[in-house]
Amino acid sequence: MRFETVLFDLDGTVVDSGAIILASMRHATLEVLGREYSDEELMQTVGGPGLEAQMRALAPDHVELLVDVYRAHNEPLHDDLQACAGMEDVLARLHEEGRRLGVVTAKRRATVELAFATVPLSHLFETIVGGDETERHKPDPQPLLLGAERLGADPAATAYVGDSPFDIRAARAAGMFAVAVTWGRIHDRSRLEAEGPDAIVDRAEELLGLL
Repeated sequence: MRFETVLFDLDGTVVDSGAIILASMRHATLEVLGREYSDEELMQTVGGPGLEAQMRALAPDHVELLVDVYRAHNEPLHDDLQACAGMEDVLARLHEEGRRLGVVTAKRRATVELAFATVPLSHLFETIVGGDETERHKPDPQPLLLGAERLGADPAATAYVGDSPFDIRAARAAGMFAVAVTWGRIHDRSRLEAEGPDAIVDRAEELLGLL
């Protein structure tokens, strides 16, 4: 066992939510701003400091309305949410091995619970750090350090697994082993590689040999 404690991002890492995030970003910007953005423009800050920051990057004068319209569109879509391919088995295996697992995400805690109501994996995680539980957000290391603290874990002996450049930056800043995954399809592999993760994997099963 290389890492007793492993923390995970949620969107695009544990749950396959990229498509519903994109659909809701597109809906909100079209509804509120009356214009269409490219997929890259809409998704470039996803996985970072949270929904408000994502909307501020697009239209700083319309953040509150964009967030409200996004959430009204996005939350019902969680009814069809699924786990990322292979992650259910991998998480169950890590849990059976005695690993201490946690989630650290930019999502509000209420939205995390909405996701886990459809994808019932919460019992595998000892702690969940939501985006509304810390003052600072990824790529700042504060949320990751809070997750490690709750588990009584040494950050240097902890791995963080995520699918965005912000995840990798946060993990490195926290002194954790940074694992980038490509299956989220929110950020392309070249963006992840540019952040210098300690490892990059393309299939969930690869985590078992790595961690």
